Amino acid sequence: MEHLDNTPAVEEKRRRRSIYILPSLFTTANLFAGFYAIVQSMNGNFEHAPLAIFIAMILDALDGRIARMTHTESDFGAQYDSLVDMISFGLAPALIIYEWALAGMGNLGWLAAFIFTAGAGLRLARFNTQVGVADKRFFRGLPSPAAAALVAGFVWVLHVNGVPGKEISIAALVVTVLAGVLMVSNIRYRSFKDVNLRGRVSFMTILALPLVFVLLFQDPPRVLFLTFLAYATSGPVATLFRRRREDREHAKKQHHKA
Repeated sequence: MEHLDNTPAVEEKRRRRSIYILPSLFTTANLFAGFYAIVQSMNGNFEHAPLAIFIAMILDALDGRIARMTHTESDFGAQYDSLVDMISFGLAPALIIYEWALAGMGNLGWLAAFIFTAGAGLRLARFNTQVGVADKRFFRGLPSPAAAALVAGFVWVLHVNGVPGKEISIAALVVTVLAGVLMVSNIRYRSFKDVNLRGRVSFMTILALPLVFVLLFQDPPRVLFLTFLAYATSGPVATLFRRRREDREHAKKQHHKA
């Protein structure tokens, strides 16, 4: 009869193996959401396709958090997550907006979609090479999930309001190209990684949270699109104000020297 080894060391090894699998399951679910978004866009379902992108964003946030909570970060997990992000936040959004609005524009349409996809790939590669070096408080360039949410949200909010993609193809092209360019730009975006979720919050913050959920459930497409549009524009606006402040300080120094 085969002897089963149930020693504490073996049990601990099995437990650790199961914990390592857990983040990968969320990453695989992220991959499924991205693949599902591509299939739905090919079928002309422009309600479910953008929604799948936002679900992929939630799963992408969870896999990393679970890996950190269980102390199971690994090079394999990081590489797998990056490859999946390329599909869910690089390829899928580009195909969604291409099928919805850009397909009828000929070479300009697929070129705009490619610019977005290439921007996502370059953004992810740059992020991987800067891990542990860059300031964690800021992202360099628009994060690919936020860019994907901007493009997918644009399609979702207009589609549910009955606006055909062919009638707004120029605006779709502009949004797609700008999102791709912002990803590879040097513009800084807040990462919110320095926010302490375990710390104390004000009473007004507690009151504001239910209001946010009410607004979200009242009109998810519009609220999500406007949220990520505001985030996408926050980087250039903050950069403009920072440069103006630096120019004024430089002018004051030059004035004092004179």
